[in-house]
Amino acid sequence: MSSPCGSQSTSQSFLCSICLDVFNDPVSTSCGHNFCKTCITEHWNTSDQYRCPICMEAFTKRPELRINTLLSEIVGQFRDKAQQGARSSSSELQESKPGEILCDVCTGTKLKALKSWKDVAQLDETLSEEMKKLVQTELKRDQQYAVDVTLDPDTAHPNLILSKGGRQVYLGDVTKNLPDNPERFSSCVYVLGKQSFSSGRFYFEVQSINRKGEITVSPEKALDDPSVRLSLKCRPEKVRVFVDYEEGLVSFYDVGAAALIYSFTDCSFTEKLFPVLGPCLIEGGKNSAPLIISPVSLK
Repeated sequence: MSSPCGSQSTSQSFLCSICLDVFNDPVSTSCGHNFCKTCITEHWNTSDQYRCPICMEAFTKRPELRINTLLSEIVGQFRDKAQQGARSSSSELQESKPGEILCDVCTGTKLKALKSWKDVAQLDETLSEEMKKLVQTELKRDQQYAVDVTLDPDTAHPNLILSKGGRQVYLGDVTKNLPDNPERFSSCVYVLGKQSFSSGRFYFEVQSINRKGEITVSPEKALDDPSVRLSLKCRPEKVRVFVDYEEGLVSFYDVGAAALIYSFTDCSFTEKLFPVLGPCLIEGGKNSAPLIISPVSLK
């Protein structure tokens, strides 16, 4: 089943960008990219900085690499299928008869080439589903860390309108006359969550539907530098924010697509953390839908 967002051939997803071959002992970096363990190790051994070769994210210390066992199993299936197809094509080439037309690419008959293509297409579909299941498993595993987040009206910018339950926020047309307490945002249209966190793991989810314009996401927008531009294959409708306080990890997931958007790693937290939400400005009547904090679900 094809993804509604569209994607490149799944087989390309199993090639290491360093050696351009199928993964061997694949490992994953915190930014979500995969490499052969030997390839990325040798790359970092000859580099002054520890950066991802794809997105160029810089790591403050050398990441500890662990083999992604599930991805390794999926790649193994892909490799076995490819080798099986190569053996079959070679065998048919030896048995081909005079006058039989051969495929220039796979050196088998045209009929065999078509069959092999269908096999690979079926494998692509299977592997695509397995990759999605991998992220879904990770999201489900984190369910135990779900927390209820409600918005704190004492911190809300005067133009923001909060729902009665404190789970929705949108930008109003009128600037309310509110006490100018130290906690309140005065320039940026933001609001903090009431709940703070100073240890452990936790996550919450925010719905973002019918938002304005093109998606542009960059760590620079989250006060990180140098910037790393990210590309999303579809517009997220629900984003999960996962935090591991002790590990210094903040990850953002597209819940609907079961995909990692980005992870901030090697953070150093010493104070309480508060969720912050900002619906942004309304331009030309667009971007009027509220940001909604999803209720905790333990399904």
